[in-house]
Amino acid sequence: MINKIVQTMAEAMAGIKDGSTVLLGGFGSVGQPNELLEALIEAGPTDLTIVSNGAGTGRVGLARLMDLGRVRKIICSFPRSRDPVVFETLYKAGKIELEIVPQGTIAERLHAAGAGVGAFYTPTSVGTPLARGKEEREIDGRLMVLEYALPGDVALVEAWQADRWGNLTYKRSGRNFNPVMAMAGKLTIVQAQHIVELGTLDPDTVVTPGIFVDRVIHVPYGDPPL
Repeated sequence: MINKIVQTMAEAMAGIKDGSTVLLGGFGSVGQPNELLEALIEAGPTDLTIVSNGAGTGRVGLARLMDLGRVRKIICSFPRSRDPVVFETLYKAGKIELEIVPQGTIAERLHAAGAGVGAFYTPTSVGTPLARGKEEREIDGRLMVLEYALPGDVALVEAWQADRWGNLTYKRSGRNFNPVMAMAGKLTIVQAQHIVELGTLDPDTVVTPGIFVDRVIHVPYGDPPL
């Protein structure tokens, strides 16, 4: 019987190694798997590469992970935020690496990883410092740069509903980067606000099929299901 639901955060985090590339769902604080982030901190892996839309705020969640010295590199679209003190301090001190990727490009690199596409050409970043050192090609009269897929060793995702097979739905803007992160992770771990019986989810509402999901843990926020 397929049952991807785990009962503890220790089970959810089992096997995450030092040096892993971790894909972090969410757009800022919306849809970010905060409890999984805290569990990752508790588990203790270090020398991590984090792929995220932003670089954290304040001293909680992703910022706390960086503040503890666990992150070697961050790949993101928006390293600046309303309170990026941890990232800025580490970056200015040369203690963390940064790779800036345009938001549409990072989404497509993740999608490519999940779809088995090794690389693709895009006009985004042509003529800017972000294109330095990248292969360029003219396609249909437009200059484009080659971008490679961005797989992760681990993906941490927040979903609205999940069943024991790992089929997922998302609520409104909480969908954001979570589906492509789930596809691109070799080990995809999900915190779901609601666990539902198998067969309850309308197939037309399932955004992430269970084939992309390895572990699910129930993290209720108190909101009733739709």
